[in-house]
Amino acid sequence: MCYRSEQEMMGMLMEFAEGDGRVRAAWLNGSRANPNAPKDRWQDFDIVFAVDDYESFLADPHWVDRFGERAVMQTRAEQEPAGADFSDWFIYLMQFTDGNRIDLTLVPLDKAEEAFLEDRMRVLLLDKDKRLPAVPPATDEDYWAKKPGAKEFADCCNEFLWVVPYVAKGLWRGEFTYAQGVYHGAVRDAFDQMAGWRIGFDHNFSVNPGKKGKWYQRFLPAEEWDELYRTYDCGSEKALFDSLLRMMALFQKWGHMLSKALGYPYPDGDQSKVMTYIQMFQLRQPAQ
Repeated sequence: MCYRSEQEMMGMLMEFAEGDGRVRAAWLNGSRANPNAPKDRWQDFDIVFAVDDYESFLADPHWVDRFGERAVMQTRAEQEPAGADFSDWFIYLMQFTDGNRIDLTLVPLDKAEEAFLEDRMRVLLLDKDKRLPAVPPATDEDYWAKKPGAKEFADCCNEFLWVVPYVAKGLWRGEFTYAQGVYHGAVRDAFDQMAGWRIGFDHNFSVNPGKKGKWYQRFLPAEEWDELYRTYDCGSEKALFDSLLRMMALFQKWGHMLSKALGYPYPDGDQSKVMTYIQMFQLRQPAQ
């Protein structure tokens, strides 16, 4: 299947929406509606159709075949238990063989306004009945890094220091996959929360670092980006332990920066004790 351009994809989607009387409104969400997202050919087409006779779409699983040859598809039906209620919305996640992807959501007409307003990162494409309200231009403000409160900051620090030792213990026990899972799971989650705040602070809490930090490099100073990048060097037991230490140092650096700026205490005492604790595992060999 030959690659279809953005113009071809949008033309196909809008031709269907305009020609099918059941589709009464359509709008775009996701990165293609985000004025600050980098543009490339691999962006998903996140589109919503507000439809009349909603059940007729759900009753025909093949109606989406018109959009092209799929490599794989996932729907809400595969993700929820048998007998689940789909009366509020339904989604078709479609990866096509030409490289394009459509995430197509259907909402019943009586839920159109609610769905349209729930995300400010949207671009109206079609409104046959003029039922949707006028809205400001699309913005990714809902995804900006938010300034933390004192408790939220303290909880993040506590969570990070609480889960770090699990990585060290896993490595000591020879449980490499477990250690990797915790490191890239709970530890990285707390680290990413701190990273988002650090970036937000530098930009007056008015930027979106991106899902899973995909735009960190756009916002961090080059030196800090390099430090962060190196926390992903963890292909061996030693490399993972060294990356854990680098992550702890960077977390503390950012924590100090925010502590000074926001007036929240940073738990240096706890971090020092955790560091001493995990170094015991660095120096010992697993029991035979």
